[in-house]
Amino acid sequence: MTHTPPATDTLDPATPSWAVGGLTVHRIDEIPLPRQTGPWLLPDATPEAVAQHGWLRPDFADEDGILRLSSHSFALTIDGLRVLIDTGIGNGKPRANPAWHDLRTDYLPRLTAAGFAPDLVDLVVLTHLHADHVGWNTRADGDAWVPTFPNARYVVSRAEREFWAGYAMDEPRRQMFRDSVHPVEDAGLLDLVDVPPEGTEIAAGLRLLPTPGHTPGHLAVEISSGGATALVTGDCTHHPVQFADPGIGSCVDIDPAQALATRRTLLAALAARRTLVLGTHFPPPTAGRVVPDGAAYRLTPVLPDTPARSHRAP
Repeated sequence: MTHTPPATDTLDPATPSWAVGGLTVHRIDEIPLPRQTGPWLLPDATPEAVAQHGWLRPDFADEDGILRLSSHSFALTIDGLRVLIDTGIGNGKPRANPAWHDLRTDYLPRLTAAGFAPDLVDLVVLTHLHADHVGWNTRADGDAWVPTFPNARYVVSRAEREFWAGYAMDEPRRQMFRDSVHPVEDAGLLDLVDVPPEGTEIAAGLRLLPTPGHTPGHLAVEISSGGATALVTGDCTHHPVQFADPGIGSCVDIDPAQALATRRTLLAALAARRTLVLGTHFPPPTAGRVVPDGAAYRLTPVLPDTPARSHRAP
C-alpha cells in the first residue's frame, strides 16, 4: 500500500531533518538515554579514553568524558513509501533495564506530527531484534500487544530472525519477543529478507547492507537519491567514539571480533564516499561525515536542516 506524501505545511517544523539528494530524512525522538548508559554499553570508552579526542565534546560527550546517547528512529518517504527505520524502546513495556521499563513518551505524536501517522506507514525496517529497536513495533490494546503499524510490511534479515529462533533466551528477552516480535509475526506482517554480502535493494534508493557482529543478522540501511547517499547505522556503531577507536566494542556484541571487522570496513567505505552517517544512538546533532584522523577517523557533524525543540527524558 502506498500513500501520497503529506503536504509540507502539515509537518511539524520542529522535527529535525536532513536532505539526501531529493529526499528528506526525519529523526523521530524517543528519549535521551541516561548518563550511566555509556559506561555500561561501551566500557572501554573511559573518560580518559574520551579525553584523547577533543572533537567528541561538547556534542557527543560531556566535559567529564561521559558519552551521550539517544534513542530515536528515522523516517522518510522514498519510492512512494513511508518508511520507518527501527522503532525504539516503546511505551509500557516490561523491561529488565530500568531506563527502558514502562516508558511513557510522546514518540507516536512526534511521529504523527512528522507526517508518519501509524496507519500511514508502509514499511518498517528493523536493523536487528534488540529491545531498544523493536519496542514500537506494537502498542497496548487492553491486555494484548497489537502491531502499531497495521498497514506496514515489517522487514528484518532472515539471518537475524533465525539466529534468535535457535538462541537460548533468558526471560527478559523472551518477554521482548512476546510483546514486540511475536504479535507482528502472528499478524502476518513480518517479512524475512535474504541479504547477500553486497546488500539488497528493497525499494528504489533503499538498500539493506549486512553489518554483522553486534548480532549475526544486523543490517545498516543505505539511502540514495540524486547522487547523494546516507547510512543509518543501527548498532554496528553505537557512538562516534568508535570512529576514533574502532576497537571500542559494545558489551552486548554477540561476536566482538566480527563487530570490529565490520566497523573497520564500514568506516573506510564511509570516509571514501563522503556518505552522510545517521547514528541510531548518536545524540544531537546525530549526523555527520566520516573523515580520516590519524590512524582512525572522526565524525564531522552535519546539523539538521530543521532544528528540533529540546526535550527531556521522562
